[in-house]
Amino acid sequence: MTAAPAGRTVAGADGCKAGWVAVWRRPEATPETRVFSSFAELIAYLPQDAAIAVDMPIGLPEFSGYGGRGPEALVRPLLGARQSSVFSIPSRAAVYADTNGFTTLETWYEAHRRASAVARATSLPSRGVSIQAFGIFSRIRELDIMLREQPALIGRVIESHPEVAFWQLNGGQAMALPKKIKGRVNPAGMAERKALLEDKGVPRAFLDMPPPRGAGEDDFLDATAVMLVAARFARGEAISFPDPAGMDAHGLPIAIRV
Repeated sequence: MTAAPAGRTVAGADGCKAGWVAVWRRPEATPETRVFSSFAELIAYLPQDAAIAVDMPIGLPEFSGYGGRGPEALVRPLLGARQSSVFSIPSRAAVYADTNGFTTLETWYEAHRRASAVARATSLPSRGVSIQAFGIFSRIRELDIMLREQPALIGRVIESHPEVAFWQLNGGQAMALPKKIKGRVNPAGMAERKALLEDKGVPRAFLDMPPPRGAGEDDFLDATAVMLVAARFARGEAISFPDPAGMDAHGLPIAIRV
């Protein structure tokens, strides 16, 4: 497996149904995985110097331009048919437009409509919020609040994206097969990605194990892919889109790193 600097743990994390699924590797050890109910729990569990790559936007614009914040527009052309996996992230105001819990499907759709109205008012060209992007707003807010309250984390928690990570692992070529088809895991696409991760040193037995309870098979694989990004980041080898990273109004970086 790709080595990290001696003595440093590297981890990848992805939002999942039960919270956050993480895959990490301590120095000279095999990978481990677990679901954490909150990002704060994940941070508290790992060593204080762990480098963590997370499949979640970090840094929110006050105003959203064409294609989202900026990084999204840079990486989509790299992914060919896989570019729909990169969601456009709207303004901070849209992400925080409704922070209530949703007890019914109707209140969820009402909140989506309110967020879309705010997004259209804070973007050019005017654009609403996709259902997929809205579905991760609570995770975006959780991460955003934590990084603003604990700015020391900014130096070791970075934003990544699994399909762009696979592009990098695959020698700058997008994956040929989709990971999901009509919302369901595509076994052929998963096999393609597992083979690539195995080729980069992740044990096949680890990749073939059932995901931890509360996480999907695709979430688990995505966390594994961005763990390798964390290793490159720890060694100073990660690529940044854009380079240098942008900055939001709260000092958080706006960049997808692989």
